[in-house]
Amino acid sequence: MLSLCLGAGNLGSQLVEYKEEMYITADCGRSWRQVFEEEHHILYLDHGGVIAAIKDTSIPLKILKFSVDEGLTWSTHNFTSTSVFVDGLLSEPGDETLVMTVFGHISFRSDWELVKVDFRPSFSRQCSEEDYSSWDLTNLQGDGCIMGQQRSFRKRKPTSWCVKGRSFTAALKSRVCPCQDSDFLCDYGFERSPSPESANKCSANFWFNPLSPPEDCALGQTYTSSLGYRKVVSNVCEGGVDLQQSPMQLQCPLTPPRGLRVSIRGEAVAVRPGEDVLFMVRQEQGDVLTTKYQVDLGDGFKAMYVNLTLTGESIRHRYESPGVYRVSVRAENMAGHDEAVLFVQVNSPLQALYLEVVPVVGINQEVNLTAVLLPLNPNLTVFYWWIGHSLQPLLSLDNSVTTRFADAGDVRVTVQAACGNSVLQDSRVVRVLDQFQVVPLQFSKDLDAYNPSTPEWREDVGLVVTRLLSKETSIPEGLLVTVVRPGLPTLADLYVLLPPPRPTRKRSLTTDKRLSAVQQALGAHNISFLLRGGLRILVGLRDTSSDSQSLGGGGGYWAVVVLSVTVLFAVGAFILYKFKRKRPGRTVYAQMHNEKEQEMTSPVSHSEDVQGATQGNHSGVVLSINSREMHSYLVS
Repeated sequence: MLSLCLGAGNLGSQLVEYKEEMYITADCGRSWRQVFEEEHHILYLDHGGVIAAIKDTSIPLKILKFSVDEGLTWSTHNFTSTSVFVDGLLSEPGDETLVMTVFGHISFRSDWELVKVDFRPSFSRQCSEEDYSSWDLTNLQGDGCIMGQQRSFRKRKPTSWCVKGRSFTAALKSRVCPCQDSDFLCDYGFERSPSPESANKCSANFWFNPLSPPEDCALGQTYTSSLGYRKVVSNVCEGGVDLQQSPMQLQCPLTPPRGLRVSIRGEAVAVRPGEDVLFMVRQEQGDVLTTKYQVDLGDGFKAMYVNLTLTGESIRHRYESPGVYRVSVRAENMAGHDEAVLFVQVNSPLQALYLEVVPVVGINQEVNLTAVLLPLNPNLTVFYWWIGHSLQPLLSLDNSVTTRFADAGDVRVTVQAACGNSVLQDSRVVRVLDQFQVVPLQFSKDLDAYNPSTPEWREDVGLVVTRLLSKETSIPEGLLVTVVRPGLPTLADLYVLLPPPRPTRKRSLTTDKRLSAVQQALGAHNISFLLRGGLRILVGLRDTSSDSQSLGGGGGYWAVVVLSVTVLFAVGAFILYKFKRKRPGRTVYAQMHNEKEQEMTSPVSHSEDVQGATQGNHSGVVLSINSREMHSYLVS
C-alpha cells in the first residue's frame, strides 16, 4: 500500500453534508483524482495490488468493484447471487493476502451472512523484477529530502498482472541528506518571527527567559542555554546547517525558593482534636540543598528543617484543643525567601442541635429562630435554614435569624449545623394564626435556682404547665401552649388559641370564657408543681400593664373587662364581710365565706411567700426528671 490512499470528501473549502465522494492518491497525497461519486467500503489486498470497494448504502447489494492498477480502472464482480445488506469488509491476516470476506445480513431479522471472495485465481504468476519501477518520495515542493533522508521505493507497473506475494519489499534505497533550515523547529519558549524579513528566525517569547536555569538545576552543576532551535524529532540529517551550534554552558546559580506550598495529606483542612495530621511542604522552584525551612504549627510547636522538600517527608502533628490554627512555613537561603500559610480548623464533633422557636406566631409578626448547639463553636459553624417549602436555604454564621410569615397555617422550619465533617439537623413546626391571646406567667423565685437554661428543660416545664392548666380549666391541651422564656428570672407566656370554627357557637364568647377560666385558675393559686425534694413551685399571672396580649382579635379588651369584674367582686365581698361582723348570728359563716372569696381572687407576686401559700384547692404535680439525664439539676 506504498503511497496509496483513498478518502471520502468533496471539492471546496469545506465539507458538504451528504456529499461524500471518493478520491484516490498514488503519490502520498501530492495529487488526487475522483474514483466514485458515493462513499464506499475499501479494502487493500496484496500490498495494495488489489483494491476492493463496495458501496456504503442502506440498500442490499451483490456487486463489488476492484482495481489492480492503483485505481486507474475498475472491474465489477458478483460476490453473491442474493443481495445482501453489507456491513463491512474483512481480510485475512497479512498485507499479502488475496482473500477477503464480506459480512452483512439478508434482512434485518436474519442472522449474519459471511461471503468469502478469493482473488487468487485471477493471477497466474508471481511478480518479477521486470514488473516493478522505481519511485522517489518527494514533498509538495519537489524536494526529495524528507526528515533528513532521500528514499526510493519500487512500485508494481500498472500494466503488470501479477502477485507481489509475501516476500515483497517496497523500500529500494535511501541516503542521508545534509541538514537545512526546514529540519529545525523553534525550541520551547521560542516562536517564528512574524516579519517577512526574518521569517525563519526563532525569537524568545515575552514570558520566557532563555538564560533561566531549569528547575532541577542544582548549585555546582551546569546547564545549556538554548539558542532557540532544536532538530525535528526522528530527523536523521547530518552536516549542513546546524542551528543548534555552540550552545552556551552556564553554571547553575543559587536561586531563591519560589512556589512554596503547605498542605495536609488528603487535602482536608478540618480535623478533630487528637487526630494525626500530616503536613506536606512542596517547593516548585529554587535551590533545596541550602534552603532552611522554619515551621510554625500555630499551637506553640516550632521547628527548623533542612532538605524538607527534597526528601518529601511529611510533618506529623496532633492538635488537642479545638480552634483555628495558623500554620506557616518560611523557606530561606542566601538568595531569598518564600513563605506559605495554611489555616487549620480543629473542630469537635457536634453532639446536639436544638431548634428553639415560638410555636405560635401571628401573621407578619417578627419571630426569632435560634439553633442551640453543643458544643458551642461560634466561629466555625455554618447554619442552613429551610423555611416552609423553599429548597434554597438561608445561610448564616450566627445561630439565630429573624423572619416573618405572611400566611396562616403550619410552617415547618428546618436548620442544619455544619462544622467540618459533622452535620446535625433539627426541625420544628410553627403555627401561624391570625387570632390568639398571650397571657404572661411567672413562677416562684425558688425555680430560678433550678433553671439550667437549656431548651429541653424549658420545653418540659412548659408541657407541665400546659397539662395542669388544661386539667384545671377543662380546656383541651391543643388550645394551650406554654413557652418558657430563656434566661432569669424564669418567666413564661401562655398562648390561648382559638378552637376550630363551629357554626353553633360564637367564637368571641368561647374565647372570653376560656381566658376567664385561665385567669381565675392562676389567680386562685391552683396551678403548681413539685420539684424533687418536695419544693412546690407556684405558677401565677405576671404583673404587666395588661393581663393578656392579643394579636389580630379583641381578646385583650375582654380580658380587662373580666379582670375588672373580678376586682369589683372582691371589693364587694370585703365590704360585706365588714358588715356581717356586726351581726353575731352570721359571724362564722361570713368569715368562712370571705376567706374563700379572698383565696379565689388573691394575685400572685414574687414579693409574697408563694411557697407557704398552700391553702385552697391546689392542683399539684411532681416534675419528673428521670427521663432526661440533662435534668439532673432538679435534686432536693
